[in-house]
Amino acid sequence: MLTERQKLILSAIVDDYIRSAEPVGSRSISKRGNVAYSPATIRNEMSDLEELGYLEQPHTSAGRIPSNLGYRYYVDHLLQTGNPSPEELAMLKNALADRIMQIEQVMQQVAIITSNLTNLTSIVLGPEIFNTSLRHLQILPLDEKRAVAIIVTNTGLVENKLVTIPEGVPVHSIERTVSILNAKLKGVPIYQLKSKLYTEIAAEMKKHVDEFERLITTIDSALQQDDHQRLYMSGATNMLNQPEFRDVEKAKPFLDLLDKSDVLAQIVSEAGEGVQVRIGTENTLEAMKDCSLVTATYSLNGQTIGVIGVLGPTRMEYGKVIGLLKHFSQDLTDTLNEWYK
Repeated sequence: MLTERQKLILSAIVDDYIRSAEPVGSRSISKRGNVAYSPATIRNEMSDLEELGYLEQPHTSAGRIPSNLGYRYYVDHLLQTGNPSPEELAMLKNALADRIMQIEQVMQQVAIITSNLTNLTSIVLGPEIFNTSLRHLQILPLDEKRAVAIIVTNTGLVENKLVTIPEGVPVHSIERTVSILNAKLKGVPIYQLKSKLYTEIAAEMKKHVDEFERLITTIDSALQQDDHQRLYMSGATNMLNQPEFRDVEKAKPFLDLLDKSDVLAQIVSEAGEGVQVRIGTENTLEAMKDCSLVTATYSLNGQTIGVIGVLGPTRMEYGKVIGLLKHFSQDLTDTLNEWYK
């Protein structure tokens, strides 16, 4: 547990290092208006913070820099999230106001605006489900316990899934269920399938299908499709403007990573609900050990459908980035729910 003085000094060091990219000394901290301690007192606290793992000293006699643990404590306990300016919010609102744009153009605009405002690399995951609907569903029993669900979409995608048949459910119940699904769900967008399954379809099955409650779980698993997501990225070269990545050899693994869209999509999609921050070695890939990834999810009809992310050095302006993504993800959610209601 850090003392209030240690929290103040740690926060000051992180703030100064984010601005300067240079190790921070006790004398510069003592000159801050909100720090009423002598350089000697600050040095002692900095030494203690280093022993606790919150600070590092890159060179003997140099100042300190935050460690990954120091950044994590700062983000979790000391950070003051900033609010985007009216001008920054207007940039996104103006882009989203054009309803003529296709969803792909919207996502690319969000990526460009985010990278321009943060001077970092932005990554936006946008699902294809907006333009994908169900054309046909078939369930073929293999034996008493297993069946193959065949799902065909309007885009021509055919997906086979192995599903479990609840014990004791007769074949005629499955056949009636498939008939109801094809009658009620044909042409329904993929993102609406689950909500309709537990409302309209469940009500219809209750009238005509024995064991309908137990079959619902099977149908749910059959309709769960993998996210066929598109990745939109902007500002890949912004990282080269950061002091940490001016060394070409150090930047190369990161730049190589940006060429692997499938890997990036997986990393961003695994970030979790809401706003998430992964710092340095919290990222499992070696190429991201000096990077932080901040993500925010956006949703449609209460269901998370995509992610906005910002990738930068661990020395990023967390308050600004988090504040921006909170507002952008909410604006995007509001816009999509208006467009697709």
